[in-house]
Amino acid sequence: MKFEFHPEALKEFESAAQFYTQRQTDLGLRFIESVEAALNELCESPYRWPFLEQDVRRYLVHVFPYAVLYSIDSDRVLILAIMHCSRRPSYWRHRVERS
Repeated sequence: MKFEFHPEALKEFESAAQFYTQRQTDLGLRFIESVEAALNELCESPYRWPFLEQDVRRYLVHVFPYAVLYSIDSDRVLILAIMHCSRRPSYWRHRVERS
């Protein structure tokens, strides 16, 4: 399955990567690699990770205090947020498509 970023989730990913790169160059690269590994796992087995709430699942990124929040459509995984685990837990809810 393929993935697609919600535009705000992509901005979060880029912002977090920049934050870690400013701290230490290889730390930024490790963050990017960790999130990319998470995305690869999600695409291989999107139903594997638990629901955070209705139709939204959470994958905890290894080593970093981030979670990938996502929903599953018939042909794609929609990345809703690259969320820092200490941030307001519901800030991303407006990104979920309601039917």
